[in-house]
Amino acid sequence: MSTRTARPTGPGSAGTGSPWRNWAGNVTSRPVREVSPASAEELAAELRRAARDGLRVKTVGTGHSFTSIAATDGVLVRPDLLTGIRRIDREAMTVTVESGTPLKRLNVALAREGLSLTNMGDIMEQTVAGATSTGTHGTGRDSASIAAQIRALELVTADGTLMTCSAEENPEVFAAARIGLGALGVVTAITFAVEPVFLLTAREEPMRFDRVIAEFDELHAENEHFEFYWFPHTDNCNTKRNNRSAGPAAPLPRLGGWFEDEFLSNGVFQAACSLGRAVPPAIPAIARISSRALSARTYTDIPYKVFTSPRRVRFLEMEYALPREAATAALRELKAMVEGSPLKVSFPVEVRTAPADDIALSTASGRETAYVAVHLYRGTPHHGYFTAVERIMTAHGGRPHWGKVHTRDAAYMAEAYPRFAEFTALRDRLDPDRLFANDYLRRVLGD
Repeated sequence: MSTRTARPTGPGSAGTGSPWRNWAGNVTSRPVREVSPASAEELAAELRRAARDGLRVKTVGTGHSFTSIAATDGVLVRPDLLTGIRRIDREAMTVTVESGTPLKRLNVALAREGLSLTNMGDIMEQTVAGATSTGTHGTGRDSASIAAQIRALELVTADGTLMTCSAEENPEVFAAARIGLGALGVVTAITFAVEPVFLLTAREEPMRFDRVIAEFDELHAENEHFEFYWFPHTDNCNTKRNNRSAGPAAPLPRLGGWFEDEFLSNGVFQAACSLGRAVPPAIPAIARISSRALSARTYTDIPYKVFTSPRRVRFLEMEYALPREAATAALRELKAMVEGSPLKVSFPVEVRTAPADDIALSTASGRETAYVAVHLYRGTPHHGYFTAVERIMTAHGGRPHWGKVHTRDAAYMAEAYPRFAEFTALRDRLDPDRLFANDYLRRVLGD
């Protein structure tokens, strides 16, 4: 394809050529034009026009990926007008939603209808297509990522074809496009499985690192949803167990919830991170104080109010998916690495789990999985820490989260994913001219 540029004209074009930045601020791109199609038909027309103009196309959601997966110097598609619930099918127990709908809006709307997703991640700012296309997940013994709850999706391919995919219709595309990385086409609608809204009881409890590691398999087996945070430079963890409850509902008191989730976890933590960035030697002492600030608590509420929480402190994140049986060894190595190095780490390490699924490029594809996520406050030098963590994770066969910082390439991914060639062959068929390519996809998928 040629690389000539085009003037931003035509329906739906914003066309300022202004830079786009992701949420964390570590990725910037300057598209030739931006478009906001209001329908699949308008989107198809924009894709054909981009191809005629020799421009690549990427769709962006809320920018919560830490990689450049959505960056483009061509046409940036904003799905702001592709929002809302199309239909709820109570017989099939599904909801069909436009791709640009934020998860927050979907969760609230479903709750009003007495419905819920089965599992979700720990934030809900992303669009449904952005979250699923990058493999966003929560934690679960039996229930998997958001993408694993997809029952059908609509995809506009490079030639402007609108394709519906499900286990029955275009099943080979469905097997890959649920986590499609934006490489196969632009998702315009998603049909999720839903269930009657239920109650979850969350039990949050401080626990020592050695005990969590020793009892990790037991904690995973005994709870529907288990996760924990380890505070580097300490032996302290905070554990969270979410299990279904017959009720009654017992939400967090408004003041108490605000104090811990907003004042401590966002306001005070922001100040502590700022201090740590300015004075790194203070970080271990801050970590010891922070790890003791959150006390045990139990509450019962509807799913999205238990699974998710506000995250206002901006950071960079790396996350690797390990075979679940490798998690405890990797975590011990991670702790030893931090303690034996001059690194000063201000953010806790997050550990979650997922069952195996059948999505080609899911980080849990074909294997029981544990996720280890590391973070650093935005603006803090991250290369040394992330490089050391990545060395440990790759030694245990880790798969990097598609939307979080990593340095892996297509050769690594081909070894890590048994169905990698299946995905790339489908990409060759659906986008032979690489309309949806960018530097990131060239690195992780090849070209």
